[in-house]
Amino acid sequence: MPNGNIDWIAGFIWGIADDVLRDVYVRGKYRDVILPMTVIRRLDAVLEQSKEAVLTLNRQLDEAGIANKDAALRAACGNAFYNVSPFTLRDLRARARQQQLKADFEAYLDGFSPNVQEILDKFKFRNQIPTLVEADILGSLIEKFTTGDINLSPNPVYDQHGNVRLPALDNHAVGTVFEELIRRFNEENNEEAGEHFTPRDVVHLMADLVFMPVADDIRDATYRIYDGACGTGGMLTIAEETLSSLAREWGKEVSIHLFGQEVQPETYAICKADLLLKGEGQAAENIKYGSTLASDAFPSMEFDFMLSNPPYGKSWKTDLERMGGKGQVSDARFTAQHQAEQLSLITRSSDGQLMFLVNKLAKMNHATSLGSRIAEVHNGSSLFTGDAGQGESNIRRWIIENDWLEAIIALPLNIFYNTGIATYVWILTNRKPEHRRGKVQLIDATGIYQPLRKNLGRKNCELSDEQIRQIVDLFLAFEESEQSKIFPNEAFGYWKIVVERPLRLKGIDPNRVYSAKEIKALKETLPRAEDAPPVIRKRTRDGVEYEPDPELRDTEQVPLMEERGIDAFFQREVLPYAPDAWIDRSKTQIGHEISYTRHFSRLTPLRTLDEIRQDILATHRELEGLLEVIIGANLG
Repeated sequence: MPNGNIDWIAGFIWGIADDVLRDVYVRGKYRDVILPMTVIRRLDAVLEQSKEAVLTLNRQLDEAGIANKDAALRAACGNAFYNVSPFTLRDLRARARQQQLKADFEAYLDGFSPNVQEILDKFKFRNQIPTLVEADILGSLIEKFTTGDINLSPNPVYDQHGNVRLPALDNHAVGTVFEELIRRFNEENNEEAGEHFTPRDVVHLMADLVFMPVADDIRDATYRIYDGACGTGGMLTIAEETLSSLAREWGKEVSIHLFGQEVQPETYAICKADLLLKGEGQAAENIKYGSTLASDAFPSMEFDFMLSNPPYGKSWKTDLERMGGKGQVSDARFTAQHQAEQLSLITRSSDGQLMFLVNKLAKMNHATSLGSRIAEVHNGSSLFTGDAGQGESNIRRWIIENDWLEAIIALPLNIFYNTGIATYVWILTNRKPEHRRGKVQLIDATGIYQPLRKNLGRKNCELSDEQIRQIVDLFLAFEESEQSKIFPNEAFGYWKIVVERPLRLKGIDPNRVYSAKEIKALKETLPRAEDAPPVIRKRTRDGVEYEPDPELRDTEQVPLMEERGIDAFFQREVLPYAPDAWIDRSKTQIGHEISYTRHFSRLTPLRTLDEIRQDILATHRELEGLLEVIIGANLG
C-alpha cells in the first residue's frame, strides 16, 4: 500500500480525536481512547467474514459442555484472536439509547478472546466507557471508526460497478498506521515519551550495528530476538525487518521469533496489540508483562540478537526489595564467578540501567558459531559511575575482561525526545571476530546529525539514512581516525590501591609495641605531630608494622597498563612525597571506567598575543564611540 494512503488513514484516525473527544478529554488523554479503539476496530474488521462460523462453533461447543474452546475458536476464524459476542461494531451504531449502547458495547468487548481481553485491561479502556457515555459521545466514536470513508479491513471495498473504492489494509500497513499514531501521541506528550519511545533513526542505527557485521554469516535458520525493556515494541519490529531484509539479500530463508518484556501496562498493551494487528499472533504471545529485573519471564532461554533502551537514572529499589534486598539477591543473573572471584553485579538502587545489560549477557547463546549480538542505549553514568569493587565497575570489568565489548558509540546530544543528556550505544558479542579480539572501539558520532525543521520535545536533530551508514561504516572499518579510537581492553582498567601512612603521637615509646586497646586510648589523649614517632602495632620477621593514621589514608588509581606495575607507580608517584607511606595490599581492587572526554577532547587552540591585543583595541574603540554618543546626546 502506498505510504500516502497509510498517512491519510493515520491522519483520519488522528482527526477523530479532535472531532469527538476535544470537549471531553484534555489533549494528553486522547490516546487513552483512540489507541484501544483503533485496535478494536481493526480486530472487528478482520473478524467480520468469519463471524457466523465462530458463533456457530461456539454454540456447538457450549452445547457439548466443552469449556476449553480457545484453540478451536482460533482455528475457526483463522486468526490468533476471536469474538463470540453476537455483535459486530457496526451493529452497535443503531443504538439510540446511551444505556443500551453501553450494555451492548460492554457485551461486545467481553466477547473477545483472552489475549485481547488482556490488552483492553492493560489499556484500562473499560474505565473510559462511563465518561464516553456520560458525554454522549460513545455512539459518535463508533460511527467515526466504522464510517465508509476509510477501510481498516484486510479486504477491499468495491463500488457499485465492481471497482475498488477503498484498497485493503494488510497487516503490515495497519501496523504502520498504528505505529504512526503511537509516534504522534508520543511526540504530543513528549514529557513521558523518553521512558519507552526510542526515535526510529536511533533504532535503525542500533539494528544495523547488530546485524550488518554478521550479514554474510546469516544462515537458513531460526533466530530469536529479545528486548527486556520492549516498550511499544519498536526495536523488536525494526530488528525483525532488518534481519528479514538482509536474509532476502543473501538468499536465505530465516524464521524469526520475537520475545519481549515490559513493566508499564499501557506500553505493554500497545506492543502486544501492534503485533496482533500485524498478524503475528505467536510473537504477541511472547510479549510478557512484568519487571524484567524482579520477575524474569524467560529465565532459561537464550537469544541470538538483543536490543534495548532500558530506563536510566530511574530507581529500581522496589525490584531490589522484591529480589531480597541489598546483599541478599540470589538471582544467578547478577552474580559472576570471574577469575577466582565472586563478583556482585548489583548496581545502586537509584539507577538500574546496567542491570538490564547484565540480564542480556546472562541470556547469550554460547552454542552457535554466531553466538549473540547485543545493542543497548545508556547514558554517560554507565561509563564511569561506581568505584572499584562496586556493582557498576564490576559489570564493566566482567564485560571487558571477558572480551565481550566491541564498541561504544557516542550519539548526538538532543537526539531523544525528553532529554538532552549524552547517550551512548553499547555493542557487545560473545563471538568477536579475530581482528577485534582484545580491543574496544570508541566512536564519537556526536557531530553526525541533521537538524530537525521543528523540535519534538527536546529532540532537535536526527540521523538521515546516509548518516546512519556513515556511523556503521566507521564501526565496520575498525580503523583509527578523528572519530574512531581503538584501545586494548586493559586501557580501561586500573588497580585501586590504598596508601597508608603511620599514626604519629608525641610522648610514646618509639620502640614499644602497642595493643589495639592502648592505641585507642593514646589517640584520645596524645597530640599528633609530623615529627612525632610512629606507633608500632606489631613486630614481624621482616621488621615492624605501624598503626595507620586514617586521616592520612589515601587511594590511588594505577592503570593496568602501567609498564612496571603497582610498585613502579608507587615508587614514582607516592614515595617522593610521603617516604613513610606503604600499600595495604589486602585492600587492592580492580576497577574499570571509560572516559570519552579523555580520548576525544577537542582543545580550543590558544589565541596569539596579537589576536588578543587586536580584540582589546577594538573593544576600546567601541567604548570610546559609545561614550561620544552619550556625551553628545546629553550636551544636545
